[in-house]
Amino acid sequence: MAPSPILTSAHKIGIAGLGLIGGSLAERLVQRGRYVIGWNHNSKPYESAQAKGIHTVDTLEELAQGKPDVLILATPLAAMPVMLERLSPVLPKATTLTDVGSVKGQVREQVVAAGLGSQYIGAHPMTGNERSGFAAADPELFADALWALSVDEHSDMSRFLTVADMVTQGAGNRLICVDDAIHDRCAALISHMPHVVATALASLLAASPERQVAAALSAGSWRDMTRVSLTDPKRTQAMVVEDSSNVAALLRQLSTKLERIAGDLENGVSLTQASESSQELAAFFASAQPFRNYKTAQNERQTCARMPELESLSLSDENWQQELADSARRGQQIVRFLTTHEAQVLPALSW
Repeated sequence: MAPSPILTSAHKIGIAGLGLIGGSLAERLVQRGRYVIGWNHNSKPYESAQAKGIHTVDTLEELAQGKPDVLILATPLAAMPVMLERLSPVLPKATTLTDVGSVKGQVREQVVAAGLGSQYIGAHPMTGNERSGFAAADPELFADALWALSVDEHSDMSRFLTVADMVTQGAGNRLICVDDAIHDRCAALISHMPHVVATALASLLAASPERQVAAALSAGSWRDMTRVSLTDPKRTQAMVVEDSSNVAALLRQLSTKLERIAGDLENGVSLTQASESSQELAAFFASAQPFRNYKTAQNERQTCARMPELESLSLSDENWQQELADSARRGQQIVRFLTTHEAQVLPALSW
């Protein structure tokens, strides 16, 4: 399509599922002037949602028939097949379908199987906490959040721009865009696998005969490393299983690293005497220096009084999916679209 300064707007937004994420996003969008209609598998949150400006309907079918610009699936991934089966015959062609799930490849397969692949753009807001339900919803959860949108070679650019409008202008957030496989590998690395590790740490504490002493001594380090172990275990298990192959591969890699370090420690390392084990241990702790550099640069950017000068990203009709993925790999984050083919991006952090 020809570049145009007239951008598709996602003004009317339907959200299926008013839990922590769906409810928080609904509140955020309403606060920023979007018209939001919600549906939940039960009506328990409706009174509270209506008091916050969220319109509600009694059925999923009614939500779709209201012709929202975007319909967001904010339900557990296990419920997706049934949801999509119900939506398939009633979702208007003009409505763009998206979701907030932490796994993208599996959802796209289910969307395509339901015959809705041409209307779908994957989405995953990188936010959340260990709580659940509409009572825990908080629009501040989406303050300055980053979203990952996912597309494939069949994705429609205008539908991508519609979801991008909801994210950048509607929620006031930033985004990157990649394919499903890249998303799922990276989500496993920074979320799904750490949930397993945090649970393993908490399990070690729970099984220790000295757990009362250890718990009393715990402070910020333990709190930060185990926070996500407080999540509903069924929710965590489902998330991990849905990305099982990526999580398993990462756990093997981590296990290999830890086994090697355990061996070095058993070999009698010393801070004063050089040995192969001591050198390997020093190399292990030094290997995370690039990440420390990245976090330092990130903190400096966040505390800076001025926002860095935005860069421009141009997209073509023929290769826009790859151009977006390349931008994400460079570390750029889209702040807004100026035209259908030009975006302003936050420059990458150097590390």
